[in-house]
This record gives sequence, C-alpha cells and structure tokens, in this order.
Amino acid sequence: MADAVKPLILVADDDESHRLTINKLAATWGYEVHTAKNGEEASEKSRKNSYSVILMDIRMAVMDGITALHKIKSHDPSIPIIIMTAYSSVASAVEALKSGAYDYLTKPLDFDELKITLERASDHARLKAENLALKSQIRTQAGSRQIIGNSVAMRNLKATLSMVAPSEATVLITGESGTGKEMVARLIHLNSLRHDRPFIAVNCASINENLLESELFGHEKGAFTGAISKRNGIFMQADKGTIFLDEIAEMTPHMQAKLLRVIQEREVQRVGGEEYIKIDVRIIAATHQDLVKRVKENTFREDLFYRLNVVNMRVPSLREKTEDIPSLCQYFIARLSEKNRKNIIGISPDAIKALISYDWPGNVRELENMLERAVILSIGEYVTESELPPSISKKNDENILDKCLSLEDIEKKAIMVALDAAGWNKSEAARQLGINRKTLHKKLKSYGID
Repeated sequence: MADAVKPLILVADDDESHRLTINKLAATWGYEVHTAKNGEEASEKSRKNSYSVILMDIRMAVMDGITALHKIKSHDPSIPIIIMTAYSSVASAVEALKSGAYDYLTKPLDFDELKITLERASDHARLKAENLALKSQIRTQAGSRQIIGNSVAMRNLKATLSMVAPSEATVLITGESGTGKEMVARLIHLNSLRHDRPFIAVNCASINENLLESELFGHEKGAFTGAISKRNGIFMQADKGTIFLDEIAEMTPHMQAKLLRVIQEREVQRVGGEEYIKIDVRIIAATHQDLVKRVKENTFREDLFYRLNVVNMRVPSLREKTEDIPSLCQYFIARLSEKNRKNIIGISPDAIKALISYDWPGNVRELENMLERAVILSIGEYVTESELPPSISKKNDENILDKCLSLEDIEKKAIMVALDAAGWNKSEAARQLGINRKTLHKKLKSYGID
C-alpha cells in the first residue's frame, strides 16, 4: 500500500533559528515543510505550490506578514494562514484576522498549541477542498443523483446496475419508501443505450384509474368529458426511451390487465380509439410492497408480476447500510449548503454517532430532510448534534426551534451544548462548532460566560 501523502506547509520567518526549529518539529508531526525567509518569498512560493497551511511571522524584513497575507489571499483565498506575533503586537494579529488569517499564535510559541492549531488548520483545508470537489461534482451532474456508499449492500447494487443497465430487460425495483428507487431507475436509464431519449416517471398511486389510463395510453378527442383534443399518452411520449412506473402495486386489476397486454404486444390503444400503435419503450417498475404476497392474495396478477420481475433490484434500507451514513452526510451537506447559501463543510463525530444509532423509518429521504434542517440551523462550519432533532439526538432535551428563540439565544445554546460535550475544553468546543478559539472566547465574553 502506498504511503499517505503528507500535508505540505510553508513556514515563513526571517529568524533562521526559529524557522529551522519549527521545520524540524513539524516534520516529526508528519508534515512536509517548505520555508521562506520573508513575506515576498512566501508569496512567490504560494503561487507555485499547493500548501495545506502557511505559518508566517508578522514582522519580517523585505515584506511583512500582513502585506504577504493580502498578496497570498488575492490569488488563493482558501489557504489557511496562521500568523505568529510577539505578545506586544497582538493588535496587529487582530488586524490580520480581520484580513482573513485563520488564527494567530504569540511568541515564544507553545509547541503543543502550535501542533493543535496546525492540525485544525490542515483538517479545515482538507474538508474545504473535499467540499468544493463535491460541489463541483454536483454541478456537473446537472441535478442528477448518484449511488453514494461503499457498504456490501451498495456495492452489490452498483454491480447489478452496471450489468442490467446496458440490456433491454424489464426491471422491478423493490425496497422501503425513501430508499431511492426512482434514483436507481434514472441511473439505469442514464447508463443504457436509451440515455439520450426520454425518461418519464409516473406515480401509479397518485392518479385515479380513469385518468391513469389516459395518462399512460392517451385518448381520442371526445373520449370522455374534457377530452377536447387527441392526446398521446406517456408510452408514446417515451418512444425509444424509458418509462418508470412507481408504486405499481397500486394499479387496479383493470389497469393491470391493460398494462400486461402492452408489455406482451408492445402496442397501445388510446382511450376511445380503435387503432393500435406500436411502441418501443423500456419499462422499469417499482414498489415498496411485497408483490409475492399480493399475488398470493389475488390482488396482483401473477402473469404481470413475472413480466415485470425479469430482473429484480432491491434497494437496501438505511438501517442495512449504516456504514454509508458518513459519506451520505458529506454528499448531502455539500449540496444542501450550496442550495441554502451556507458555508457548512462537514459534520461532527458526535452527530455522526447519533445518526448511526437512529432507526431511520424514512430511510435516505428522511436523512436528507433532516440534514437540510440542520444545515439551516448551523451557526458554524460543521453540523453538530445540537442541530439534530430530539428524535435523533438523545442529548437534546428540548427543541430550540419550538421555543421561538432569537438567533443570539440559539447561538448561545449551541455554544453551551458544545462546551458541555467537550468537558469545557474550549479548543475542542471551538473545533466542534467550526470556529476558531479566539472567536469562541470573544462570544463567551459577550455572553458574560467565564
């Protein structure tokens, strides 16, 4: 197995002994280190290399740290820059924070604090890069979904999809509500030879029998009240493409017989018409019900079941693939953050633990809806357990939304929950909240909390 790539950092300081000391320490902590003697050299190197973090002294000859900070941020605003300053120059460090510095450290450096700050900044850079990559991937998919997860169940589903999609086989997709059956149907179509032709989905449970027949097969002018002109049905509209019949178990016996004939003869007849029209469509059906049981109960035609069930693809419930929850969360958070104009880059370990222990009756759809709520509520760069609903987060004894609290009160409550969870370790609480330690200290001071 190849060695993991070491995070690359730049240390800029005109004090050679200090520069070399940090270089040696950072190397022992697992970083690859470049050095610069002044701000101008640091700016030049930042254009040629992709650094995870830049550690830069504020007072340097040739070009000072503040000027270098502005130059570096002008061509790459995403690089976390940690400013080093003497205690007497803290005011200048605050100016640096306002200019976009990630954090600052006072000299002489506390090396334990340096190590923690470097780790936090490099993690921040990595998560931000992953988030940007996910957002780019989402944009290039033009709104389409993908199968997220690498559990055994999902690997089996992907393998089946790759074999089935290029064929012309009729497919029956089964699984609980909210598992993503329509997404699987769309992926089958997109990976088939019909991918450049129409994909049309219809929910058989949402349309009454008379309207469903017209919707699927079309109608002639005057076939029924309101039929003011001839209309082609979905089977004709989807010619050379794919039709997806969701909730197929809800079809009445009359419609089941009609559909069986269409599948057998590959032709349709408009309602009120006499002409049979040849069609070339691939049929994918889906249901959350047990069709074998429905056949035994004589509520679903056995011959239609076998026509539809040429290939059966079962989409697993979220309970069966809890190991996929972290990757699903990262995917949804990236997409929902962009949709809601938020800057959320990840989810805390405590929140992931709570999500994995939940039963998920609504499956992936419920997870997505819950994460959208959490993204909207988040005040930092991470979704935390505080933003999860009480049904999921056992730690939440009350729902802050139900209290009609002000944004300030919500923020204060989230900070207190994070501090309690971190045992009042402010560095850890700040990490969970997605803010730096100085920001947390400032907020605590404004709330009168010591």
